[in-house]
Amino acid sequence: MTTTTEAEKRRGAFSSRTVFILAAIGSAVGLGNIWRFPYVAYEGGGGAFIVPYIVALLVAGLPFLLMDYALGHRYRGSAPLAFARLRRWTEGIGWWQVAICVAIAVYYAAVVAWSIRYTGFSLTQAWGDDPESFLMNDFLQRAEGVSFTVVPGVLVPLALVWVVTIAIMAFGVQKGVGATAVVFIPVLLVAFTALVVQALLLPGAVEGLDALFTPQWAALLEPGVWGAAFGQIFFSLSVGFGIMITYSSYVGRKTDMTGSGLVVGLSNSGFELLAGIGVFAALGFLAQANGVQVTEVVASGIGLAFVVFPAIISEAPAGALIGVLFFGSLVLAGITSLVSILEVVISAVRDKFELTRIRATLLVTVPAALVSVAFFSTASGLSVLDIVDHFVNQYGILLVAVISTLAVAWGVRALPGLAAHLNRSGSVRLGRWWYVLVGGVIPVALTFVLVQQLITDLRTPYEGYPMWMLAVFGWGVAVAAILFGLLAGRSRWKAGTAVENFEAEHDREDAA
Repeated sequence: MTTTTEAEKRRGAFSSRTVFILAAIGSAVGLGNIWRFPYVAYEGGGGAFIVPYIVALLVAGLPFLLMDYALGHRYRGSAPLAFARLRRWTEGIGWWQVAICVAIAVYYAAVVAWSIRYTGFSLTQAWGDDPESFLMNDFLQRAEGVSFTVVPGVLVPLALVWVVTIAIMAFGVQKGVGATAVVFIPVLLVAFTALVVQALLLPGAVEGLDALFTPQWAALLEPGVWGAAFGQIFFSLSVGFGIMITYSSYVGRKTDMTGSGLVVGLSNSGFELLAGIGVFAALGFLAQANGVQVTEVVASGIGLAFVVFPAIISEAPAGALIGVLFFGSLVLAGITSLVSILEVVISAVRDKFELTRIRATLLVTVPAALVSVAFFSTASGLSVLDIVDHFVNQYGILLVAVISTLAVAWGVRALPGLAAHLNRSGSVRLGRWWYVLVGGVIPVALTFVLVQQLITDLRTPYEGYPMWMLAVFGWGVAVAAILFGLLAGRSRWKAGTAVENFEAEHDREDAA
């Protein structure tokens, strides 16, 4: 029988707690921090949004993050293996999370590829006087419906993203994932800080910050604002879909996981605040330059990054520098997040089939790259991306988060054991307050967000897309992830994986 310790050595590990924290921050700090949080905060009452945001961080984000840490660190495996060791019947939740990560990875790589191209475009302002038309017609060559016309300007950088990512994943946990975070995260922080400083020096920056931070206290009475805060925390912290379970399984048994969780959570929120300052300072400049109110230039997501920011770059002093810093930051943040998403899948495949790192990497990344290129280097790439992103986030990440908390807290009643495990080496002690938050507040709050979004999507087709596209790329992908989880969770593990006898073996090793 293969011992747990031998299996862990084969899986790989981070060399230190610092590397783990940087890797976790790299996963949490992604595109959503830069292009989603500023808009959500602005729409949620400006400065007043900080209240529900902090509440959501403290009562939902951090407690859930610690649950993920406890599962991975206690049960020493990928998401499926950790859940299987928790209770065999919960394994399907882990595979559901794996399926979600596959769906996200294939389109996330495309946005990183766009960012690479726009880093170069910033030097020449290739978008001219109409950034929106350039994005849709010249760069993406967007077509209505589904078109498999290949767009060379997207194909080449997308292929490059996958080549780089596959190389990183093949190097392993420490030399690949960990080393990337150690290099990219400090560079990202320096680059984005430089961008913020440059944005603050622009004329009109103060007006932009006023628009963001002036509190609209009446917004606190709107349930949707609180729902937006909880949704933002879950999207940005990388919790609920296997990443933090996987990463925490690569950390030493005596590591302070609760203290690490606070560092990661607060660092993520700090970066979001920094992004809000930089983005709205730049929006204030654009509004002043065009003689309009800030409300008329505010945008989020793809519109902010690839339409509004190019307009800012075209008019701002040192615009090329701002562009390189902004889009370069998107590339760095995107790569570290993409690496973490793929690690969930590779780790699960390795654990289940006992494959070498190289074989598992190729088995996962080559098909993912082919699907990514097939759909997202075409003229319909943006439409498919938009639909998959919306439905996988809403009815994938949030739904599996609700199910996992209910299973862990009530189905298995594992919270006391998980708390005891973290308390052995943790600097922050978990008690009944944590049980209440994980088993009560989190599932109730996320269910509210889900129901609210479900009502909206049933009343009005998302973004006006044809129903067949929503059925295939939206609801279809979300349901397929659930079905995959149910089916994969019923498959057998190889003898020696230490699923059933893990508890006794782990207790003996702890005693030793």
